[in-house]
Amino acid sequence: MASQPYFYLMEIVLVILAFFALVVLCFIFLTKPGKRKTAGSMTIPDSYKQHLIEKVQFYNNLDEIGKTSFETRMMRFLSRVRIVGIGTEVEDLDRVFIGASAIIPIFNFDRWEYVNLNEVMVYPETFNTEFEQKGSDRSVMGMVGEGAMQQVMIISQPALRQGFANQSDKHNTAIHEFVHLIDKTDGEVDGIPELLLRHRYIMPWLEMMLKNIRQIRKNDSDINPYGATNQAEFFAVAAEYFFERPDLLERKHPELYGMLAKMFGKTLNSTS
Repeated sequence: MASQPYFYLMEIVLVILAFFALVVLCFIFLTKPGKRKTAGSMTIPDSYKQHLIEKVQFYNNLDEIGKTSFETRMMRFLSRVRIVGIGTEVEDLDRVFIGASAIIPIFNFDRWEYVNLNEVMVYPETFNTEFEQKGSDRSVMGMVGEGAMQQVMIISQPALRQGFANQSDKHNTAIHEFVHLIDKTDGEVDGIPELLLRHRYIMPWLEMMLKNIRQIRKNDSDINPYGATNQAEFFAVAAEYFFERPDLLERKHPELYGMLAKMFGKTLNSTS
């Protein structure tokens, strides 16, 4: 008759073998082709790539490696964030514009993810601050939600398309809203994106914002007057200008251009 310690030993051996068998099965299952989508396996549809080539200047200014990275990150964003049309049909063109607008401001930050966004709602027209599409006060073209809409962005379809139809007007509503999301990542939409600014630049940036807001209010600036609303709107408006017309911004506002280049990790004149 076997001794009791022998049975204990056999039980331990069986438990160890079962554990290793489970590990092997998990490894086989999780690494089986087709079971997971990785960023590297996301192939951009030909129609999406054609829209980028025809409509997105930022993309066209990149070298081949940069374009591939842009495509991969855009597809990863589109696979994670739900895009829905509210009273309108979302077309491939709209998805490309939304994805491109998300990647342009954070292109130089490889690991950046919009952790504060789950859904983009596309409206057929402008809307009001209560997200209503009816009534007289419907001047809003884009908005980052709060409260129950915390993880949602709302954007007007015409405004989204206009942002890429005219790339010389210094305006892009979708980029504007994604910059608000970047600003919001530190917990507050206040025009001071602490994750992009080294501490020593915060005060100079604040002073620069206030100086430019005063100039806008005195009608002594070519920056969109909406930027004088508050610091958060100034940051978003200035970023629109920076990505739409970097050459013009550098010429007319070299200090502002230089500060934004530091924030967004860009080499001067990299997209001009």
